[in-house]
Amino acid sequence: MGCMAQVRPYRGVDAPARVAERRRRLLEAGLDLLGGQLNPPELTVRAICAQSGLAARYFYESFTDKDVFVGAVFDRVIADIATTTQAAVAAAPPREQSRQGMANIVRAISEDARVGRLLFNAHLDNPVVVRKRAESGALFALLSGQHAGSALRLERNDRITSAAHFVVGGVAQTLSAWLAGDLTFTEAQLAAQLGALIDQLADPALYRD
Repeated sequence: MGCMAQVRPYRGVDAPARVAERRRRLLEAGLDLLGGQLNPPELTVRAICAQSGLAARYFYESFTDKDVFVGAVFDRVIADIATTTQAAVAAAPPREQSRQGMANIVRAISEDARVGRLLFNAHLDNPVVVRKRAESGALFALLSGQHAGSALRLERNDRITSAAHFVVGGVAQTLSAWLAGDLTFTEAQLAAQLGALIDQLADPALYRD
């Protein structure tokens, strides 16, 4: 009977759905706090709960500690961008894939400034965010290298891997400069420029010994 009481719907919403909704609210609050300002304050569980409007017990219902929480906020953002970018690339003709992929990323960080700051704000020095940025860079480099090898019909090698890291690092630095106002491109101009630069690396001769 006790177990049944724990999963009984409340106002028509079952327990797993309520947990998922509270988790969503907490993650949204985390994005607000980490990406809402150019110089974000130190993140605390108290601040997260205040921003989400939830009691601390609900924070610990989904996250063991603050570092796990920050990682989850970052992973959620990266997963969303990766999914939509891969879809944009897959839907585009070969000559447009680089530009469409960049257009999707530029749009994502432009439409939600919090996302841009979380991923590229140099003032955000949360240790978990710094680590996650490095991890996501390595992941995108791996995916980029796999795509390049497939597109060029070449076996993966160090030349392809180095180019993939070059692309990921260069794109990240350029997006950071754009968000900081150092570049005056429109969204379309930025996407086209980045796409064109990436396409310059499509010469198979660059990857053969």
